[in-house]
Amino acid sequence: MTGTLLSFGHGYSARALARHLVPQGWQITGTTRNVEQVGLIRDSGATPVVWPGEVPSLDGVTHILISAAPSAEGDPVLGALRDEIAARAGQFKWVGYLSTTAVYGDHQGGWVDETTPPTPTAKRGQWRVLAEKHWSAVPNLPLHIFRLAGIYGPGRGPFSKLKGGGQRRIIKPGQVFSRIHVEDIAQVLGASMANPNPGAIYNVCDDEPVPPQDVIGYAAELQGLPLPPAVPFDEADMTPMARSFYNENKRVRNDRIKDELGVKLIYPNYRVGLEALVKED
Repeated sequence: MTGTLLSFGHGYSARALARHLVPQGWQITGTTRNVEQVGLIRDSGATPVVWPGEVPSLDGVTHILISAAPSAEGDPVLGALRDEIAARAGQFKWVGYLSTTAVYGDHQGGWVDETTPPTPTAKRGQWRVLAEKHWSAVPNLPLHIFRLAGIYGPGRGPFSKLKGGGQRRIIKPGQVFSRIHVEDIAQVLGASMANPNPGAIYNVCDDEPVPPQDVIGYAAELQGLPLPPAVPFDEADMTPMARSFYNENKRVRNDRIKDELGVKLIYPNYRVGLEALVKED
C-alpha cells in the first residue's frame, strides 16, 4: 500500500511514521510552524512546508494525519482549512487525529478504555475533546482518533536528565502513568492506514501502567547511576504544567489496537523500551 500523506504538525510521532512509509514509496508532506524543524522533517523523508505561511495543497492527497495541538482558539487545521477538507472528504482514504489519553481525566488509578466517557480536568484534555468532536463532525470524513499515552523514544526519555544530575523521583502514593514508545505509535498508525475503520477510536499505550519513579529508577540502574533522590509530591518544586499531570491517575487499556489492528507491541513495557534505548545510545 502506498499513497500521498499530508501531515499537519509533522513532529516526533509523525516523523517516526514517515520513516516507515517513505521506503515503501509514500509521498509525504509535513507542515511545521517552526523553521528550525524543517531539517528534521526533511530527514524523515517528508517534504517540509512552513505553515501558516505557505498553504499546503490538498491536491492528490489520499491520507491526512493531524498532530497539530489545539488551543483555546480551537484546532488550527480546522480553523484554516475545514471548508476545503470537508469539500474534499470523499477524496481521502484515511484521516488520523492524534489525541491524548488526557481526555479521560482522573479515575483514581482505575482502568479506562475507548468506551469510557471523556471527563478531562486539565485544559489540554478539554481542548482535545473539543477537537475530537469538531473533527468527527466533518461530514463523510474517514476519521480515526488515536489517544496517545506519554511518548518516549530516541532522544526523548529519562537518560539525558539522569546524566545531568537533574532528575528526581517524585513520589505520590498510588500514582501511575501509561506510556508508549514512538515506534509503536508508528506501528499502530500504519496498521490503521492498511485497515481503515472510519469512526474508530484507539488507545495507544503499552501493557503496563506504572509509577513514574519506577521508570526513572530503572533508567538509572541501566546506566549504572545512583538512584535519584525521592521527593514527596507535596514537597516537590514543579511547574504548574508538570504538577497538573499528577492530578490525573488512570490505567489505560490497549486491547483494541491488538484485537482490531493485529498490533503486537515492539515495546510492551517500559523495561523493554529503556533497554533498547540504552543499546541504541
